[in-house]
Amino acid sequence: MSEETQNKSSKRILIVEDEPGVRQILSLLLRGDGHTVAEAQNAEEACLMYAPGDFDLVITDYAMPGMKGDELARTIKCLVPSQPILMLTAFAPDVCRPENPVDAVLEKPFTLLALRQLMALLMSGKPAASLESGRSVNANG
Repeated sequence: MSEETQNKSSKRILIVEDEPGVRQILSLLLRGDGHTVAEAQNAEEACLMYAPGDFDLVITDYAMPGMKGDELARTIKCLVPSQPILMLTAFAPDVCRPENPVDAVLEKPFTLLALRQLMALLMSGKPAASLESGRSVNANG
């Protein structure tokens, strides 16, 4: 991939995940794809790091100590309603509800292909209604 092509496809992504191993693996995978990644270990830290226009995508876990992922998403959407937010969770049936402000939910465990496809869709500007089942994507991609 040429440097010019890589720069065009490179996105700025904020990962919010309380499990260090999961956060580090996601970060490594996304950096390997050429993205710039910022990491937060909880929603409170993410709130301090987040500024409108700084990120093309926010990827957040749901179940974290303190503020949950849906609360973080609500806070961010109040600042920037168009900010794409992807929630990764093992609790998809519990979080796929209308009041959850995220744009899509990807159930853990998931494949790298499923993550890449969903990220591309969210960052393409297409409406969330184009996602399978409205908001939730099968973890096996």
